[in-house]
Amino acid sequence: MSTGAGSRRTGPANLNAMAAQEIRRRVFSGRLRAGAKIDQDALAGELGISKLPVREALITLDHEGVVEHIARRGAFVARLTRDDIRDHYRVFGVVSGLAAEHAAKNLTPGSLQALEDLVDRMGQEADPAELERLNFEFHRRINHASDSRRLISILAILVKTVSHGFYEAHADWPDKAAEDHRRILKALSTRSAARARSLVEKHFSDGGERAVALLEKQGFWEH
Repeated sequence: MSTGAGSRRTGPANLNAMAAQEIRRRVFSGRLRAGAKIDQDALAGELGISKLPVREALITLDHEGVVEHIARRGAFVARLTRDDIRDHYRVFGVVSGLAAEHAAKNLTPGSLQALEDLVDRMGQEADPAELERLNFEFHRRINHASDSRRLISILAILVKTVSHGFYEAHADWPDKAAEDHRRILKALSTRSAARARSLVEKHFSDGGERAVALLEKQGFWEH
C-alpha cells in the first residue's frame, strides 16, 4: 500500500534512500526481526554499494525509530510494538485523508477520469511491482490535487518512511485495495470531502492492521 517511490536517480542521496528503503522492507516484511543486528557489510554487498550509504541509511532509520544504535555494538532492529506499526500507518492515513478532503473539492473531470483509469488498470494487473506503481500514482494524484503545499511537503517526508512491497507481502491486499480505491474514487467524484477523508484514513489504518497480522504470522514478536 505504498504511496510512493520517486524516480530513480544516481548519486549518494539516492543510494542512501535505496538502502533505507531496503532495510524498511526487510523489517516490515518480517525478514529482519526485532532485536536483530543489521550486518552492514553483508547488506552493502547484497545491494552492490559501499558501506557509507548503508551507515547513512541507518542514521535515518534511527531517527524514524526503526533502528536502534547501541554504543560499540552496532545497529539493531528496534523493538517495535504492535501499536508502533499501527501508528506508523495511521499517521500517514490522517495526513493523506486531509489531502483527499481538499482534493474532493479541486479535482477536475479530467483528473477524476485519470484516477478511474488507474483503478481500472489495477483491476486488470497481476504483477505486484506494477500494482505498487499504479497504487503510488493513484495516491500521488489525489495528494497533489489537494493543492496544499504544506500537506504535500509533509507527505513527501512521510512517504519515505513507508515500506514498499505491500502488494507482494500481502497476498490478499490487491482485492481489498481495489474495493477501497473504488469507494474513495466515488467519494471524490461526488465531492463528498468528509467521506473521502474518512475512507482514506481507514484504507491506511486497515493496511496497518494487515502489517501487524503479517508480522505476527512471521513471529516478529516471538522471543
